Amino acid sequence: MALIVVVCAVVGVTTELFLSRYLMRQLDAQLQTANEFVFGPVERSAGSLPSCSAASRPGGPGGFGQSAYSLTGVIVDGQVVNAWTVTPKSSTGCTPLSADADAVLLSIAPAAAPQTVTIPGLDSSYRVEASTRNGVTVVSGLSTAQVQGSLFQLAMILLIVTGVALIAGGFAVVWIVRRSLRPLDRVAATARQVTTLPLDRGEVDLGVRVPEQDTDTRTEVGQVGAALNQMLGHVSGALKSRQESETRVRQFVADASHELRTPLASIRGYAELARRDEHDAQTVGHALRRVESESARMSTLVDDLLLLARLDSGRPLSADQVDMSMLIIDAVSDARVAGATHRWQLDLPEEPVTVIGDGARLHQVLTNLLANARTHTPAGSTVRCGLRTEAGPGGTWAVITVTDDGPGIPAALQPEIFNRFVRGDSSRSRGAGSTGLGLAIVAAVVGAHRGTVTVQSRPGRTVFTVRLPGATG
Repeated sequence: MALIVVVCAVVGVTTELFLSRYLMRQLDAQLQTANEFVFGPVERSAGSLPSCSAASRPGGPGGFGQSAYSLTGVIVDGQVVNAWTVTPKSSTGCTPLSADADAVLLSIAPAAAPQTVTIPGLDSSYRVEASTRNGVTVVSGLSTAQVQGSLFQLAMILLIVTGVALIAGGFAVVWIVRRSLRPLDRVAATARQVTTLPLDRGEVDLGVRVPEQDTDTRTEVGQVGAALNQMLGHVSGALKSRQESETRVRQFVADASHELRTPLASIRGYAELARRDEHDAQTVGHALRRVESESARMSTLVDDLLLLARLDSGRPLSADQVDMSMLIIDAVSDARVAGATHRWQLDLPEEPVTVIGDGARLHQVLTNLLANARTHTPAGSTVRCGLRTEAGPGGTWAVITVTDDGPGIPAALQPEIFNRFVRGDSSRSRGAGSTGLGLAIVAAVVGAHRGTVTVQSRPGRTVFTVRLPGATG
């Protein structure tokens, strides 16, 4: 706004200066004409000097061709003989000048450029020049009142127009700024709304977003709105992950507590039984055997929990070359001993298949998958363990399959089969000593090896497929 005021002031002053010069040049041209009109009668009537009375005769203010309020002074031998101004409202048509004006008239050099002087007794300044002919010097002058009035009127007009323009421009700028800042106000309102949400706990529904109309990246405000929406999306994803993590932790603690409570309750019950019947050797022996069994089950559960905790923390595994063919042969051999009532088959390629990984953990993956097949299929079922290679992202992948012809996994259970403490048949699994962590450990170990594990199941056929990057993958 200050810059606009300065520009308007410069324009106004420049206009005044140029107009003043122009009007003064016009006045100087009129002054020369007036001077010639005064000298005309002097030259026609030899020795006759212009005077106020002569100017007042018919053709008086018109006799010398003088305009209203013009000034004339006649100087002879350094003395002002006559001096008057044309005053149309006077009865004589002119008004003699007082003696106070003589000094000013005598100071005007003949043949000099027109100049502006102030005459005592007159209201306005005059533009004057002097000419000498035949020993007579005539000073002619024209009032600058009209010029000054024109300049004053122009100044007032410029001031009023500039003031109105500034006021209108100020309102326009305020309106435009407020209108352009409305999207920013809406962005700020969205940010303030987010600050009122409880983000530190519980499930958070961060559905607040900047309106789409304020996310046009072609504008600065739109870029801010789009960036805020992107940030809110990231924050929402992080909060969702945090909530899911907290839910998993709470569920894990609850499930672990429940799983530990069962063997602990059994151990306590058998300990009380042994204490009551301490003289009955058979009862005490049975109680101790059950305490040992439950202790072993609890130890297995604790070991599984510790393994999952280490995998969750991202602790790196060993990175050795592992011959999966030999690993599968060993795992199936162990499974055949543990499940003699099942039929065990191998489907291996002629060439050995190697991967980079932790041999002990990969052996545990195979053991858990085979134990799961044995546990959840009836006696006489066939379990086949296969190995093959296939091309995949980054090179060759080792594909391990464990297939059984049991009753299958319920469709509702398949999406969460690799979660912790998930059992297909709780009573049967507990009776078989299952902790509900076997398949969760499979998924965690395979994931730590940058692999994947999937399941496809229907009655009569269940296939677990593990894909691991090959040694050259």
